[in-house]
Amino acid sequence: MKHLFPHLRNPLVLIIGLGLAILLLGLLVIPHAAATRFDRGSETSTSTLDTLFKKEPEKPVFDTAAYDAKMLSMANYASTTSTTTERIWPAKGTPYPKAGALLPFNRIIAYYGNFYSTRMGVLGEYPEAQMLQMLASEQKKWETADPETPTVPAINYIAITAQSLPGRENRYMLRMPDTEIDKAVEIAKKIDGIVILDIQIGHSTLEYELPLLEKYFAMPNVHLGLDPEFHMPNGDIPGDVIGSFDARDINYAAEYLAELVQKHDLPPKVIIVHRFTQKMVTNYQNIRPLPEVQIVMDMDGWGPPTLKLGTYRQFVAPEPVQFTGFKIFYKNDLKPPSERLLTPGDLLKLTPQPMFIQYQ
Repeated sequence: MKHLFPHLRNPLVLIIGLGLAILLLGLLVIPHAAATRFDRGSETSTSTLDTLFKKEPEKPVFDTAAYDAKMLSMANYASTTSTTTERIWPAKGTPYPKAGALLPFNRIIAYYGNFYSTRMGVLGEYPEAQMLQMLASEQKKWETADPETPTVPAINYIAITAQSLPGRENRYMLRMPDTEIDKAVEIAKKIDGIVILDIQIGHSTLEYELPLLEKYFAMPNVHLGLDPEFHMPNGDIPGDVIGSFDARDINYAAEYLAELVQKHDLPPKVIIVHRFTQKMVTNYQNIRPLPEVQIVMDMDGWGPPTLKLGTYRQFVAPEPVQFTGFKIFYKNDLKPPSERLLTPGDLLKLTPQPMFIQYQ
């Protein structure tokens, strides 16, 4: 051996030679093993590749230019508008909403009421199938009058009703059972719509009541309606006098919902605030819409067309917050001396155009 391989006499040369041999063997075997593993098409190999090359899904991008254009269109300052009119719409200082916002790219058409009562609105007055057919008919009227704005149907359910008696909690209000709220949620699903939970909280507070409904507000299609008429901060009995909400109350509700939107990665919520007098909403200029919450000031009074339009122009339009709404009473709006209901054509002439329409 020593004559055939004289270099083996040097131990260093021997070590280097063995190292090179092992390296060469690895280069031949490892690529083959790797190719075999990935060529098998096994679930393991696919998962490995997916992990290596998977991309995060792209989040929707909010079109600020389209939003600005729609808000300006909603302001509805026609060429015939007097040049002396102060153009206060769109409302100043409101933030762009988070992507997925309903407004102003849609108009919400809501049917209002309570399933226990035939006198509180259409939800309880008509059988479900008939009620939904009527709602679809109203949507069609609005989409015909304003083809540029799709409509979203809403089941506007009164989840808390004000009471003239204090009740067990001395709060002058009554909460509806979950079974009834669940019913509203299920009906909305049938029509690919949203739910608005209206609350008339009497002597209670938003800080107490909203968390009790949190499981519903954590749903992506459930929104909030606030009824100042039946919130009695001075301790009066609901129905005896007209109540009120202050900006701080509305801001609390907005901040509460915004936290849920952030926590659950939800589309923006909508808050509907009903109003038909000056004092029902105080310090409106301090109300703060948020990217996660859109605020609608809704004209809630009933009467003949001229009275209702006057109320809108007197109490809602002059105090811009973000969006406006308008309520139609199928029966009360026809009481004498009224002879007709306001139509979509009538309301589209308003400045600003309401983006929420409620039928009772």
